[in-house]
Amino acid sequence: MNGYQMMTAVCIDTPGGPESMLLRNVPRPQPEHGEVLIRVHATALNRADTLQRKGLYPAPPGESEVLGLEAAGTVASVGPGVRQSWRLGDRVMTLLSGGGYAEYVAVPEELLMSIPTHLTVYKAAAIPEAWLTAFQLLHFVAQVKEGEIVLVHAGASGVGTAAVQLVRLAGAIPIVTAGSSEKLQMAETLGAAAGFNYKHEDFAEKVRDFTAGRGANVILDCIGGSNWERNVACLATDGRWVLYGCMGGKTVTGDILGKLLSKRGQLLCSLLRSRSLQYKADLVRAFSERALPHFSDPTGSPCRLRPVIDSMFSLDQVADAHRHMEANRNTGKIVINVMNPQ
Repeated sequence: MNGYQMMTAVCIDTPGGPESMLLRNVPRPQPEHGEVLIRVHATALNRADTLQRKGLYPAPPGESEVLGLEAAGTVASVGPGVRQSWRLGDRVMTLLSGGGYAEYVAVPEELLMSIPTHLTVYKAAAIPEAWLTAFQLLHFVAQVKEGEIVLVHAGASGVGTAAVQLVRLAGAIPIVTAGSSEKLQMAETLGAAAGFNYKHEDFAEKVRDFTAGRGANVILDCIGGSNWERNVACLATDGRWVLYGCMGGKTVTGDILGKLLSKRGQLLCSLLRSRSLQYKADLVRAFSERALPHFSDPTGSPCRLRPVIDSMFSLDQVADAHRHMEANRNTGKIVINVMNPQ
């Protein structure tokens, strides 16, 4: 590999448990036409990372096999054909299709966002995947409207904590499910109007009570199979059930179509990683215009947005970080410190 500059990255030889991830020296990517090379200071975990580690969610064709769907850091170099005026050392955060668990990553310039001035790179690393996912689900998919009731499952997760705040920003009313009183309390401090512990109570009944029998206009669901009956039971007439994960299983048995039809309900399914570059660029642009400025509000106004950090691990502790996520111990995002910013 003479002539290549090297970097440290998390590699997987054989899919499996957290112990299957290995730190290794690999060639540093070079920015191609329209790309910017980022020196990664921090990345963050997503459920998709654990699935890819197990061999269940491979990287899209042509994308990096290195895990990591987001990163924050500084511009290290600019490739040919880049149109925007990115400068060396600019602080940026970015959505990725892979490659975040490494010291460097090359990114199409359309996916870069400047880090708001008062945010650290660690807080910025918690924004791209979770917040863009939540924004996409609410505005591109569900087309949430002011005053609507939005039920957010896993309300204390990275996407959940982002969704609660974005629902409030849209003038709608967020309610959540979570598995502990501490997680429900966190969601409520972020703006959730109500929270229900799915382990100890029937959330469908609670949603109907909260809405005086009308149900939720929008449901953001990363659980899937195990929740379908209760989701349909608490979905409002003409409601939109948005499925973006299947943590509770992919198999459904029963009269799902008949019950959904009786409510004129819509089942909308969405993934972000497999979307086209143009779609992601449009999403980044819309988020940058409509949401990103609210991370910069130093006055502490009610519409201010903030990423929620659960914990931070170093790159050589990445296996422990995965175990922490898979034990469902996190409230908010788990951040990986790739290198100390300079």
